[in-house]
Amino acid sequence: MAFTTLRLPPYPKLVTNNRFSGIFASQFHSSALPSSLVLGSSSSCVGTLSLSINHHSSRWSSTTFTCFSQTSELSVSVDTYGNNTERVVVLVIGGGGREHALCYALQRSPSCDAVFCAPGNAGISTSGNATCIPDLDIFDSLAVISFCSKWGVGLVVVGPEAPLVSGLANDLVTAGIPTFGPSAEAAALEGSKDFMKTICHKYGISTAKYQTFSDASAAKQYIKEQGAPIVIKADGLAAGKGVAVATTLEEAYKAVDSMLVEGIFGSAGYQVIVEEFVEGEEASFFALVDGENAIPLESAQDYKRVGDGDTGPNTGGMGAYSPAPVLTKELQNVVMESIILPTVKGMSMEGCKFVGVLYAGLMIDKKSGLPKLIEYNVRFGDPECQVLMVRLESDLAKVLLAACRGELKGVSLKWSPGSAMVVVMASKGYPGSYEKETVIRNLEEAECVAPAVKVFHAGTAFDSDGNFIATGGRVLGITAKGRDLEEARDKAYLAVEEINWPGGFYRQDIGWRAFPQKQFSRNA
Repeated sequence: MAFTTLRLPPYPKLVTNNRFSGIFASQFHSSALPSSLVLGSSSSCVGTLSLSINHHSSRWSSTTFTCFSQTSELSVSVDTYGNNTERVVVLVIGGGGREHALCYALQRSPSCDAVFCAPGNAGISTSGNATCIPDLDIFDSLAVISFCSKWGVGLVVVGPEAPLVSGLANDLVTAGIPTFGPSAEAAALEGSKDFMKTICHKYGISTAKYQTFSDASAAKQYIKEQGAPIVIKADGLAAGKGVAVATTLEEAYKAVDSMLVEGIFGSAGYQVIVEEFVEGEEASFFALVDGENAIPLESAQDYKRVGDGDTGPNTGGMGAYSPAPVLTKELQNVVMESIILPTVKGMSMEGCKFVGVLYAGLMIDKKSGLPKLIEYNVRFGDPECQVLMVRLESDLAKVLLAACRGELKGVSLKWSPGSAMVVVMASKGYPGSYEKETVIRNLEEAECVAPAVKVFHAGTAFDSDGNFIATGGRVLGITAKGRDLEEARDKAYLAVEEINWPGGFYRQDIGWRAFPQKQFSRNA
């Protein structure tokens, strides 16, 4: 019987692929294990862990646990049973709900040996989904490259847009590290809405009519000519909040002043896009891209407005579900052929091939029934990523490596049947000012209320007593799978109601677009 051995350099709180941690949970009481290895706790007892696992029979061959210092080594011996699958250590960049979901999916990947997350958050570290590296500066390319070299990282997955726009992927690829995420030049599709619109115009991609302004008076004159409703967008990155849908001219003028005169979004608002209002239904469409080829992910739909009934200001997203009924298979084909593939080809012709995930924010035009591109993001959406990752059954690490190598042609993805939904719990006051460090309880209980419930952390830390506390606006993503959307919704809200967090709030109508109004009540 042949064995292969993975040896990783010493690091505290290493979390390996859940093929190992899952066996821990099923075979041993957690108190019998060095918790820092499985749960990522603050324990200083790291030790040497030796495993011999027969992949074919999934039974223990031998186990030993010994506690030494933090400089001890992790050795994992695996009976490959003739399996020549390439195995990699993965580093996920970021610390939000999207990154937690990516860690969760990567840890389940058969070709992934271990997952690091920088900086991560308290929920990621305690979930056992990844080993968090809170002191790694993700905007310091040299530091990230050094970490990858030291720990044998074979794939970097960049979650948030800011490091991409700043050129992290450029530097990692130059250093020979496979990186899933576009170059700074390609990331301009999200970093500058004016650039995205220019690409659309040049390559015949359907999008809303627009003009770009840096002068407030000129912008207001154009708004007056066009009339309301109308949309005003900050040109640069504004953490998902740089969009104002104005229903009156006065609202539009105020939005222009806030961005161009008051500078509420800083350099991101030095230019604004004034865009026609397209009436219809929003949808999110994702495709993995390798520079030349693209493959679609499952459809999803998110909820940007902060209040029930799609009221109040836009947020980074208050919930989502997958699949989205509005994106029929026919429409998905239209999106691929008329939006995604022309963009991929156009970016290649512009000399900045796109490698990563293209996230098309669409509006299904009420008049024509056809999709229009509203905006591009160059990373997985949050919270859409949560529902996609719990449904994905393919080996994520293997697929992302294929994208990095330009080998996506012919690749297909497998998804679990049924539906998934995520309900975002946010700090009261969000997206405006909100209180931080409010205590959150009953998170473990929430995950146990029903099968297939997962709590993804977006903004949590620990207080001095070891309690979870909220550190951001959007804090938790309560995610559930079900046989259909109704079951997924019921499970998600059942888990939400189990959580004891007086400082938080959530929308109570996530999924309403997919249900007849009379059927929406969760108590029906």
